[in-house]
Amino acid sequence: MVFVFKTSVQSSSQIKSLKPILDRLLEGCKWNFDLEDCDNILRIESKYDLVNNVVNVLKNQNFECVELK
Repeated sequence: MVFVFKTSVQSSSQIKSLKPILDRLLEGCKWNFDLEDCDNILRIESKYDLVNNVVNVLKNQNFECVELK
C-alpha cells in the first residue's frame, strides 16, 4: 500500500532531523518527502496501516501531517 500525507516539513534539514525517528517507525518500509510539491508530500510504501502512528509522530515533532486520500 502507498500512503500519502500533506505535511508542514519544508527543508532537507528538517527531513534529516526526522530521519532517525521515521527509520525506526517505518522499518522495512520505503518513504520519502517531495518538498517540490505544494503540500510537502510524505509518501510511504508499507504492508501495514501506519497512518495514525505517522501522524502522531510528526505532530509530536511539531509538524502538521494529514493523510491525503
